[in-house]
Amino acid sequence: MQHYQPIQYQNSYPRMFRMFKMFAIVGCALVTVIFYGSCAKDYENIPLGQQQTLELTFDSHDSAGTYALRYLSEVYNDALINGHNRVSKDYLDAATDDALSSSTSLSAVEKLASGAYTSTDLNADDNWVSSYKTIRAATVFIVNIDRVPLIEKLPDGRAARPAYKAEARFLRAFTYFGLIKRYGGVPLMGDKIYELTDDLQLPRNSFKECVDYIVSELDLAADSLRSQKEINSGSYGRITKEAAMALKAKVLLYSASPLFNGGNIDPSNPLTGYTSYDKQRWQLAADAAKAVIDLHYYSLMPDFTSVFTTQNQPIAAGTENIFWRQVGNNQDVEKNNGPIGYTSAGGNGRTSPSQNLVDAFPMQNGLAITADGSNYNANDPYKDRDPRLKATVFYNDQPWLNRHIELFDGGTDRPGGTVQQTKTGYYMRKFMGDFSTSNSTVYSNTLHDWVYIRYAGILLDYAEAENEVQGPLAQVYQVLYDLRQRAGIDPGDNGNYGLNPAMNQEQMRAAIHQERRIEMAFEQERYWDIRRWKTADSVYGQPVQGMDIQRTGNGELYYNVQNVFTPHFVAPQMYLYPLPYNEVVKNPAMKQNPGWK
Repeated sequence: MQHYQPIQYQNSYPRMFRMFKMFAIVGCALVTVIFYGSCAKDYENIPLGQQQTLELTFDSHDSAGTYALRYLSEVYNDALINGHNRVSKDYLDAATDDALSSSTSLSAVEKLASGAYTSTDLNADDNWVSSYKTIRAATVFIVNIDRVPLIEKLPDGRAARPAYKAEARFLRAFTYFGLIKRYGGVPLMGDKIYELTDDLQLPRNSFKECVDYIVSELDLAADSLRSQKEINSGSYGRITKEAAMALKAKVLLYSASPLFNGGNIDPSNPLTGYTSYDKQRWQLAADAAKAVIDLHYYSLMPDFTSVFTTQNQPIAAGTENIFWRQVGNNQDVEKNNGPIGYTSAGGNGRTSPSQNLVDAFPMQNGLAITADGSNYNANDPYKDRDPRLKATVFYNDQPWLNRHIELFDGGTDRPGGTVQQTKTGYYMRKFMGDFSTSNSTVYSNTLHDWVYIRYAGILLDYAEAENEVQGPLAQVYQVLYDLRQRAGIDPGDNGNYGLNPAMNQEQMRAAIHQERRIEMAFEQERYWDIRRWKTADSVYGQPVQGMDIQRTGNGELYYNVQNVFTPHFVAPQMYLYPLPYNEVVKNPAMKQNPGWK
């Protein structure tokens, strides 16, 4: 579970923090807005005064490392972005078939889902410039921290400086991972801090080189990072060895996936993926995830909802969250995304989950709603469903803040007119505090950590990779059993939680994909999953649906599924983002991704 305590300085000590940012970020990072690329020639040489602030930040006489560690805090802030309503006020999942933005104007996520972007008019998720700013800042810390005579020791007696350097190394690797998900192979800068006089006509490294580099950096960081078992209130939130292990597993899972491993959109192009399929890549991913599981330190929390609102300090064994950023104790998620009819509490209803997502949740007996014997009733569609549904999505008649939600046409929470409201007949419930039994009419503060990696995700990563290597073995089934048991699905007479006990590899693959969609909804997984699985063209080929509910005068409800939005996906070019046009036009060595100009 990850957040970095000095991040709180920005709120607690605003003047001090602003002063630090003035000289440490603009100065010590050598004007970090200058990112790696040929456009750097447009900037003037760095003034001598800014060079001197580098000496001040990494002071060779500062045994406490005061300014150096504040600098590292800013690297944390830049690298670890809060995912709640991240993309121009929307969740990234609203650019998939799982949700829509409720915005009354054209939203950034709608542009993502409809392909309304180019290399000159970049999409809202493009992070090329900000990522290289963060990479440079992390490298500045890695290269210069050895100047600082830190006397701090870790609880086990080791010097603290290698751990701090490893934290920056992790953050740099994490940032590179975000780049290769979006663009494929990118320029690797290593530990060199480029100056304006250097040759910046740098080519992209191959996808393989990038993956190998990220994995090696995470292995190197893990050797020096403190274990999560050593975290206490004084070091709460720092990157841990276990986080490095978990991120390595995720990087290897992505690199083993069809988009890069066997399904390269440009088969002979090493920038866009591997040029041949290798099953061993799945084995590496399975082994890395299993290494986290075999720590026997993490486990699934008993209650699915509390995963996102519970914070234990100090950390104790049995936690589910491995790597996250603490966002704060506030009402932001509720007010941004809650149903709009609660005038006292507030609620902008920004996120509209889709009928597609709702239909993905099975019944309480574990059977799909379309399966024989599921007992699904289209006239009472939310009865006896997987309990994760009500923990993820607000649907009609759900209790909330001392009344029941009204999502029928003309209801309090779907009144019609021009006000921002649900487009699908649903609102997002996930990440919010539990106000289902509250007698209050207003929200109270709730912890809203943004979780990057949790144990449930590692289990799913392992199951997916292991199934690709050996098929649906018992340990693969067990992952799905464990997740469904925690969710509250009935085990059934045969203990299979509604799953077919005789699935082949392809059927198990589909089951894992479905379970992942349900378990990880709104956690920025679906958007990347349908790309790495190379299924985005078929997913976006189907309309996003919603539920229209009509209520008669005597209170009867009639449910009608309707198409709400038609996405657009151009395969294969949209499987990767375009590199920013300026990077390509100013640097002949920088090759654009296929299909983009």
